[in-house]
Amino acid sequence: MRGDLVRKLAARGLATGLAVSAFLVLALTGATGWGLGLAVAALAAAGWERRVRPGADNVAETVLVAAGVLVGYARRLDAGFDPVLAATALVLLGLVLLAGPVREAANLEVRTANLPVRSWTPLVAARLGDALSVLLAVVAVAAVATLPAGVALAAVLLVGAAAGAVALDLARRRFRPSAGGSAVSRALRRHQPEFLLHFSAPPGSEYQVTMWLPYLERIGRPFLVMLREPDFLPAVAAATSAPVVYCPTTKAMDEALVPSLRVAFYVNHGAKNSHCIRFTQLTHVQLHHGDSDKAPSANPVSAIFDRIFVAGRAAIDRYARAGVDIPAEKFVIVGRPQVESIEVRPGQVPARANPTVLYTPTWTGHNADANYCSLPVAEALLRRLLDRGATVILRAHPYTSQNPASARQLGRLTELLAADRSRTGRRHVFGAAASRELTLTECVNRSDALVSDVSGVISDYLFSGKPYAVTDMVDSGDRFPEQFPLAGSGYVLRRDMSNVDEVLERLLDSDPLAETRWATRSRYLGDFPADSYAEGFLGAARHELDAGRPVPAPRTAGGPNPAALSPTP
Repeated sequence: MRGDLVRKLAARGLATGLAVSAFLVLALTGATGWGLGLAVAALAAAGWERRVRPGADNVAETVLVAAGVLVGYARRLDAGFDPVLAATALVLLGLVLLAGPVREAANLEVRTANLPVRSWTPLVAARLGDALSVLLAVVAVAAVATLPAGVALAAVLLVGAAAGAVALDLARRRFRPSAGGSAVSRALRRHQPEFLLHFSAPPGSEYQVTMWLPYLERIGRPFLVMLREPDFLPAVAAATSAPVVYCPTTKAMDEALVPSLRVAFYVNHGAKNSHCIRFTQLTHVQLHHGDSDKAPSANPVSAIFDRIFVAGRAAIDRYARAGVDIPAEKFVIVGRPQVESIEVRPGQVPARANPTVLYTPTWTGHNADANYCSLPVAEALLRRLLDRGATVILRAHPYTSQNPASARQLGRLTELLAADRSRTGRRHVFGAAASRELTLTECVNRSDALVSDVSGVISDYLFSGKPYAVTDMVDSGDRFPEQFPLAGSGYVLRRDMSNVDEVLERLLDSDPLAETRWATRSRYLGDFPADSYAEGFLGAARHELDAGRPVPAPRTAGGPNPAALSPTP
């Protein structure tokens, strides 16, 4: 996205610019102190770039900074040719050249959490670039303090010895693997997982998997989470007690896919899902990370899975409406277990003088035809809500910050709410308070009504029985409810907000669609009892596990499924 691109370009430019400046100042001028300061700043910038661009190659910048620091060191010592400093330079050069290949080799290693396997080599290798930056900063400080060159050499040799040990261990793993399998594979065999959750996604997407972890744990069977990107490892590991395994390659997946596994769950249509679907001894089940009328919710890629768990009959109809032909027996209605803690208000919700309204703008999407974001026109909406005395909970999509224009628009809305809170005392909720301190369920329970773009939030909110409005950002007019059926049970806001007063009157006062909404609720979320709602999913998941065959067998396009189109008892 554009926001990521801007950050990456800024990080690249800053790291390179500071490194070149530091070298020129140290090599061509007598301003050694300023040059060493620029060198430390360049190292910090390179560290930031590695955070923004994982795997960034800073070899050229590091060589420039190292050369400049050593020139500055020699000038500070003012002792002519110093063999100790020359030895320091040689070891430093070796470290700079070694860091990249060692990091790349470590990136091919399995990493784990919540598993009794201790492997320090990949972790140290992954931080070798940071260690080198810290080392150069230490050498720069030693130069500023005019310490003997032996101090710098000792520090460089210490880091060099650690890097050498890491490189040797990685080489041993590659060329002389353990005859009994890797430590990770042995630990997983002891764990005996019956299913896995496979996850691959862009940065910031961990919510897609963490929303499912509590329900996977409630299945009551041992399982593991398989990640394909390393950045998710800390957050996912903190959200579950199950083993979490980062598998960078298909060979690494071979280590983790132990014989006890029967089922693989997925929560999106990530391209790397195909790496796991090749294991035909598993039953592959798509869960999705939300239920909405968005175009991606009827992705034809769903057809590659053995089972597609959906919240209600509406999801099946959505595929048919989009022209995606999938055998009926692949679908299993399981409800949307994440809504089980949402408080239900049956019947028409009485009007309130000062209602609380939840506003959930979505992001701009990967493509123009999936852009349902209302942030460009939202200020008019929020001002009318404030005029009616409403308290607003503003909860934006996690991807909003990746688009600079959306981030600026969201910033203006938060400023508007902050100013109104200071003036009136109304306790609006926005920013981190709405997106991180409160869960979506808590936001739903605190509100009396919802205004949302086309997104999965509407399906979740539907469980509460409370009224909602939907923004028509595709400007479909009367055809909007045909394209997005959930809008038929809500109040549609035009793209230009010309009907905002009429919609808010219906949403917050008369609510003429209360009865229609309850019928839609059943079609979208199933007919599971509210007090045991999650059992629809748990029962279906256990059914797939119990039906799994221990011996690999060819998969068919759509095998028999007694639970198809109905809840599993």
